Amino acid sequence: MKRMLGLWLCLAIVAGCNSNNAVPAKGASNSSNSATAGAKKLRIAVIPKGTTHVFWKSVHAGAEKAARELGDVEIIWKGPLLENDRDGQIGVVQDFVTNKVDGICVAPLDKQALIGPVHESVDAGIPVVIFDSALQDESKIVSYVATDNGKGGELAARQMGALLGGKGGVIVLRYNAGSESTEQREDAFLETLAREFPEIKVLSSDQYAGTTQEDSLTKATEILGKFKSEVNGIFAVCEPNAAGVLGALKETGLEGTVKFVAFDPSEDLVRAMEAGKCHGIILQDPVTMGYQSIKAIVSKIRSRGDVEKRISTGEFVATPENMKSEQMSKLLNPERFEK
Repeated sequence: MKRMLGLWLCLAIVAGCNSNNAVPAKGASNSSNSATAGAKKLRIAVIPKGTTHVFWKSVHAGAEKAARELGDVEIIWKGPLLENDRDGQIGVVQDFVTNKVDGICVAPLDKQALIGPVHESVDAGIPVVIFDSALQDESKIVSYVATDNGKGGELAARQMGALLGGKGGVIVLRYNAGSESTEQREDAFLETLAREFPEIKVLSSDQYAGTTQEDSLTKATEILGKFKSEVNGIFAVCEPNAAGVLGALKETGLEGTVKFVAFDPSEDLVRAMEAGKCHGIILQDPVTMGYQSIKAIVSKIRSRGDVEKRISTGEFVATPENMKSEQMSKLLNPERFEK
């Protein structure tokens, strides 16, 4: 009986000790809760201009790669259905602000229209990284992660000038008004041609193809038909634009004879280059773009040091001569990157 009473007394003392340890003193931190809080995954919204083209799928893959490496990050991927749906993209940003995500990475469809939503996000305590295409006002963003699109336009102009031997008639097919990235490419292309290849005549540079392959096909066919006897080269400034041009060259019977320089790859463009129907593709690194965007936003949230205000992801020129090299093959086929 005495042994039983002693055992009960010991159990009571142990229980009391555990109970006291379970309730921290006022103002003290609970290490168990702190560990749980530290393990909480950050929810990062990634908002592209669209979701169907290879370029955006590659950005998504790069973002997911960074999230896997970090281990405490969840990517929420959502973009507008169409790449001209400014209101749709604004709505996506605002929804994520309402849902209180931890950070937002967005590729603005319009350099002006997205300023307000981005500022609203930052004012609500949600930091923003801009990727691919800049805003006119970058005062509140963490960083801008992108290709140097002006340099890309210069590279395209020099490739075209070399292909034409500095002479001939060229068409520039624009993309969509308000798209900062493609505007930089278009303007730099035209400025470089005028400065370095004064004997090349620009036949058309004020026509917008729109944001879909179908619209681009219609517009490119119209312009190529109009200048069929004069055109020697054409520059398409992005993936859907280039897909339409490729079809238009075939429809007008100019495939292979008119020098074609594109911006951003696709399977059809790669095959066209192999067949001598595309003569240069200006390449970005969308996987790195997505990867670096996530790294930048997480560094800001976790206070892991200063984040560079401008992060360049590089620009390259693929040609029929170098397309089989290891570097160019990887950039021409970004969907095959190693996960």
